[in-house]
Formats: sequence, structure tokens, C-alpha cells
Amino acid sequence: MVVGKKVVVLDYGSGNLRSAERALARVGADVTVTSDFDAAMDADGLVVPGVGAFEACMAGLRSVRGERIIGRRLSGGRPVLGICVGMQILFARGVEHGVETEGCAEWPGTVERLEAPVLPHMGWNTVKAPADSVLFAGLDAATRFYFVHSYGVREWELHAGEGFTEPLVTWAEHGVPFVAAVENGPLKATQFHPEKSGDAGAVLLKNWLGTL
Repeated sequence: MVVGKKVVVLDYGSGNLRSAERALARVGADVTVTSDFDAAMDADGLVVPGVGAFEACMAGLRSVRGERIIGRRLSGGRPVLGICVGMQILFARGVEHGVETEGCAEWPGTVERLEAPVLPHMGWNTVKAPADSVLFAGLDAATRFYFVHSYGVREWELHAGEGFTEPLVTWAEHGVPFVAAVENGPLKATQFHPEKSGDAGAVLLKNWLGTL
């Protein structure tokens, strides 16, 4: 039962806070938008949105100790969902306009400019999700999600080893393949905007709430 699960949308000066808040409330979450450290730590689930430049998002995140919130929650197995640049900052680094910025490094990898005839990648696109995905459960291969970005992760660098289960990686394509979503235990993220993806996004958010 997802109704009443307490979710904090982290306010660090970046992201579609109100649209994320409305979309989560629509599927039954008890949502608060805040930058408060303790509230973000105590929530059943934390959503980290993000729009704009990687460097600016990391600066904003650090200003509210967001990287510490994410790290502490994950060390305790507490769910976190990153959206758009909120997904990108979970990787080790971002490179935009020749500027390299350190990310949260929850995953290895580099966020870099996509190679495509038209950028930004803006609009609806399909994704290729693993068969055992939790986020995409109940959604078929023709389902489209809403993307707005020029940068992405083009190579997945974290692979299974002894005693380690490889995360579930969902891919999409715009000029080149890129990571569209990741499911890694309590840490999950989407490059697209579920809060702008209509009924399909609502299903995904409800699936995520079901993991809290």
C-alpha cells in the first residue's frame, strides 16, 4: 500500500519541484518540498529532481548538504529517486562546455554531450527496460516518456563482480544510446521526467512508492 508514504522532494534550487510534488501526490504519497536535512533523512523516500547545468546542480546540492543526505540515506538502505539532472549528478563526473565537475559518485561514469543531429533531445521517446525491472512493471515496450536534455551517460561502467549484483539499466536512443534509468537497490533514477510523462509516469512513480 503506497498511500501515506512520506516523500520529500529535495529543494536545492533546481528542478521542477511543484510538478514533481503534484505527480507524487496524485499516486498517493504524502509529499513535502523542503531543503531541511532532518526531514530529508527521515522521509520514507527522497526525490532529487534537477534541471539545467550539471555544475550548477552540484553547487546547489552541496549548499543544502544534499550529497551527504543521499549518501547517508543509501548507507542505511533508504530509498532515493533521482530525476533528469538529479540522476546525472549521481554519477562520478559531468563534462559540459569543457568544464569537468565532480558528481556524487554513487556510480562510476561520465555525463557528456549526446551526439545527435538535433539537441536538446526534447519530447517523447521509448525505452528498453530489463524484463525484471520494478520501475517499469506493467508498462510495455511501446510506452513513451518525456525527455528534455542534451547530456547523458553513454557508457555504463559498473558491472557485476563477486558478491555484487549488477544494477538494472534501462536504455534509450537519441543519435546514440544513453542510460535512461537505473535501478540499484535503494537508489533509482530516470533521465526522463516521470512527472511530465502522464499516465506512464504515474505508473512508474507508483511502482517506486511501492518499494518504500
